[in-house]
Amino acid sequence: MQISAHPPAYVSRDDSEALIAAIARNTPDPRAGVFGPRSMTWRIHRESAQFLGAGRAALLQLAHPWVATAIGQHSSVMARPIARFHGTFRIVFAMIFGSLDQAITAARQLYTVHTNIHGEMSEDVAAYRRGSVYEANEIAALRWVYATLIESAVLAYECVMPPLAPAELAAYFEETKMLAALFGLPAAELPVDWSAFLAYCREMEKSNLLGVSAGARAMGQNILHGAGTWITPPYWYRALTAEWLPERFRDGFGLTFGDAERQAAERAKRWLPRVYCQLPHLARFVGPWHEAQARLKGKQSGLMARLSNRFWIGQPVLPFR
Repeated sequence: MQISAHPPAYVSRDDSEALIAAIARNTPDPRAGVFGPRSMTWRIHRESAQFLGAGRAALLQLAHPWVATAIGQHSSVMARPIARFHGTFRIVFAMIFGSLDQAITAARQLYTVHTNIHGEMSEDVAAYRRGSVYEANEIAALRWVYATLIESAVLAYECVMPPLAPAELAAYFEETKMLAALFGLPAAELPVDWSAFLAYCREMEKSNLLGVSAGARAMGQNILHGAGTWITPPYWYRALTAEWLPERFRDGFGLTFGDAERQAAERAKRWLPRVYCQLPHLARFVGPWHEAQARLKGKQSGLMARLSNRFWIGQPVLPFR
């Protein structure tokens, strides 16, 4: 896939609605949602281990100057990264674990929110000049956000579970194209398979389409130190996040990764799988997955699922019910 800063292309309302309509036509069980209980997407994203990759995904998103500038200019979450965490997972989990109606409503809300996010770059960062315009519904920027979520999900999963087989990765990536469509991205704008997807990620990381501004660095530091929340990510989590970032972004975000951090990351990768696999399912699997399981049985989600939802999405039940 050719990576270029120009010319930008945008998702129109008609484009988004056409993608949504195609998903609706091809969803066999609306109650089970877009993916359903037999999907690789449910298997991977139900794991609470997804939190291990959340820091990496957030920092790589901030490394896109449009994303960082948009957050700085259009949001109050700069000092409260937990609010962005909740907002992101509220939409993503509604798309993955919600009913078809919930997934579609989430997609439409995301598009509407993005239509109001536009402005001008406030400084020169990477390939983007001060005064140049940005829009959140731009295809290349949306593709990068999608990519950070998908690759980080696999890294986190394989940190605590056996590595996924090539056929499993292929199936997962094909399914994520439906998630991308809910973001407004048609399949033609995505890499064709998992191998091409990884090549796209590595090429983006080396390109001048990414770069860490001073504002992005401040937000990244807030994320890794739990600003605005009682949850303070432990040292080993910061070390693991740093290990999973390219060196240029470690430097850009001011992350140290010397011998001490490398050892902490290696120790975490040794003990995490042993501890994680002993967790009871109520703790190991995320609240939105439990809520989806209850919905398929015609029941309400239980107390533990509601508490888990509060951690992941900031509220006791998935939105858009």
